[in-house]
Amino acid sequence: MNTFSLVFLAALVITTAFRVWLAWRHIGHVAAHRDRVPPAFTEKVTLQAHQKAGDYTVAKTRLALTELIVDALLVLAFTLGGGLEWIDQTLRAMHFGWLGLGIWLIASVTIISGLVGLPFSLYRTFVIETRFGFNKMTLGLFVVDLLKQALLGAVIGLPILVAVLFMMGALGTYWWIYTWVFYMVFSVVMMIVFPTWIAPLFNKFAPLANDELKTRIENLLVRCGFKSQGLFVMDGSKRSSHGNAYFTGFGKAKRIVFFDTLIDRLQPMEIEAVLAHELGHFKRRHVTKRIALSFLLSFVFLALLGWVIDKPWFFQGLGVSTPSNGMALVLFFTALPAFTFFLQPLGSLLSRKHEFEADEYAAQQTRSDDLITALVKLYQDNASTLTPDPLYSAIYDSHPPAAIRIAHLRQLGAPA
Repeated sequence: MNTFSLVFLAALVITTAFRVWLAWRHIGHVAAHRDRVPPAFTEKVTLQAHQKAGDYTVAKTRLALTELIVDALLVLAFTLGGGLEWIDQTLRAMHFGWLGLGIWLIASVTIISGLVGLPFSLYRTFVIETRFGFNKMTLGLFVVDLLKQALLGAVIGLPILVAVLFMMGALGTYWWIYTWVFYMVFSVVMMIVFPTWIAPLFNKFAPLANDELKTRIENLLVRCGFKSQGLFVMDGSKRSSHGNAYFTGFGKAKRIVFFDTLIDRLQPMEIEAVLAHELGHFKRRHVTKRIALSFLLSFVFLALLGWVIDKPWFFQGLGVSTPSNGMALVLFFTALPAFTFFLQPLGSLLSRKHEFEADEYAAQQTRSDDLITALVKLYQDNASTLTPDPLYSAIYDSHPPAAIRIAHLRQLGAPA
């Protein structure tokens, strides 16, 4: 162990301990407010629905708490525990070339991490989601999804990994700039390809057939100046009873997608209001801003990786004796979360600001009361707690707490 070992260990312990404390604080706060519906919701939310949301939140947070601790232990096992060193030396004994060594190293870590996380995914889906009446997925569909994800990861991920490792080995000191440009191009291509080619591998997308709703939505799109490839309904009900709506894609490939569960639950004017909120993100350029921010952060992190990759203390401090490009990638992205947790509340704050702006846009294009009633239904249907712990919410939540969000919408009043 060297100085960096101690810095990394301290960062991991402090971050993990703080996150554990936050989770317990959140569980306690939700449980303490379980038996009373907040005054703003007493007319629309029953005590039974409120208690279900509280119990659901507690169950999910407890599982996340356990997963958090297991993930921290896995990071320790990989690094200071010698796990990555053992995998690396085992692969070197098989006499792979530098490219093969990097591919098999990253693949091994990915598989091990996936196997460790699999029980949590199974428990979340078939115990928690089933207990609260949300799960519609069969074990067979779960396995098929898992196999599709693995195959898709291999088909797309392996060529990308080969390209990145090649750039790291062949393009000199500033390989990370070329990698950054490659990442940006790949991200834009995926935004175009995903809606048309990848998403249909997991769900069926049918054109919106409800004429009344379709007319209402098309009029909204004209008012908002939004052009899309079409309006689609996704069969989300085959996996879950949760509902949502979103737009996806880039440029001419943009499409609007409604979960079938959302269509069944909300009235046409409420669906229009929900979509107006989503379009608010587009009109306020939130998507563009988030993409630009992700590109900026990736530039900073790749520059940092380009600096530490030549530092022996970086490898030795994380339990690895023999440097390599593949190992540098694994170590960097394994250790990074311990040092970047402080960015979480900043990202959440920015996201909540965007949500308020999208709500304001929706209130200009539709009735704010329609968005309020839609949100209340979604809170109930998705069992979203109305009483999150304020500090936990400030750090993690990408959306404003229900009471604050609806109070803000009521202040916006009638549409223009």
